Amino acid sequence: MRRFLIALRILAAVVALAFLHYVLPQHDVARISGTEVIRTDFSSFNRWFFAQADSGNVEGVTRDLRLIETSRRATYLFGLVRGGEQTMVFRNEDTGWIWPPYFKFDSSDLQAEAGDLTSTADAPQWVIVRHYGWRNRFFTIYPNATAIWPVEGPDVRVIPWFNIVFFALLALAYGFFRAVWRQFRERTVDPALNRAGQTWDGIEAGVTTNKGRLSRWLSSWRRK
Repeated sequence: MRRFLIALRILAAVVALAFLHYVLPQHDVARISGTEVIRTDFSSFNRWFFAQADSGNVEGVTRDLRLIETSRRATYLFGLVRGGEQTMVFRNEDTGWIWPPYFKFDSSDLQAEAGDLTSTADAPQWVIVRHYGWRNRFFTIYPNATAIWPVEGPDVRVIPWFNIVFFALLALAYGFFRAVWRQFRERTVDPALNRAGQTWDGIEAGVTTNKGRLSRWLSSWRRK
């Protein structure tokens, strides 16, 4: 039972971390190589990994999807660790008022900015692409770009202040609710469990006493 609870906690932690990795903002240093708009048919699975149609438009079975093609510096651990260059394609969708709460309504403007910042490998214009989500080629899933701005070169490092503050607040909230739970358990749950245990002990003692009396009564009849 203890191993099962440990495995359940590990699974819950992995799911929570994967969820946070998907929704929290990340920053990539990239060079935009092109933009395009494609007609997309969503499957029942990958539909969950796309946002919605542009604000004010009706959501349909198929719709146009804006893409931003880049060559980026690979990043890990929310952008804290960088690797070599790789191709990355971002989608450009409004999030509107739905989850995750980026309140993005300017996909058309962002596509125009991306087109204006397009460059070649010989004369690169490096930019920061802020985004959330994952890239999965098998299920055709793209991270969603939320902002783009130019930078001086590929070695610029963006400190993820939002993520740092978020995890700090999350740790404080965890410590606070853990302290509240411990006090609640000491003052309410443990005394209730003790009373229940004492009541159960009393019931068992009563049952044992009645059983002993019944046994003695049956023994008296056997002697007769």
